[in-house]
Amino acid sequence: QVPVIQSGGGSAPAGGSLRLSCTATARTGIIYAMGWFRLPPTREREFVAGIIVRNGKADYADSVKGRFTISRENAKNTVYLQMNSLKTEDTGDYICAVSIMDSCTGYRPWSYWGQGTQVTVSS
Repeated sequence: QVPVIQSGGGSAPAGGSLRLSCTATARTGIIYAMGWFRLPPTREREFVAGIIVRNGKADYADSVKGRFTISRENAKNTVYLQMNSLKTEDTGDYICAVSIMDSCTGYRPWSYWGQGTQVTVSS
């Protein structure tokens, strides 16, 4: 069983919407945060959105603010990324990430990564 399972994505026209899901199926500690990165065809991997599991505080890349919404369902160890008003620049491979808290140091790196799912936005 892989630790991070993604679903959703696909293709949509510019201005359309897509929704991604990510579930942490295995973990070695307390999940601090879950979030999304993406690898566009012509750019470096970049942070998209993240959410602190405990309190629901979310953060977004400037490029997606006002268009994307990340939410959580803690009982299922699941996060969602609702992507609205899609732009062609949103095209890329979206990768879910899970941050695990180090109980000794408080360090909370992105520890697990999903398999990725393709998002394609057409003009």
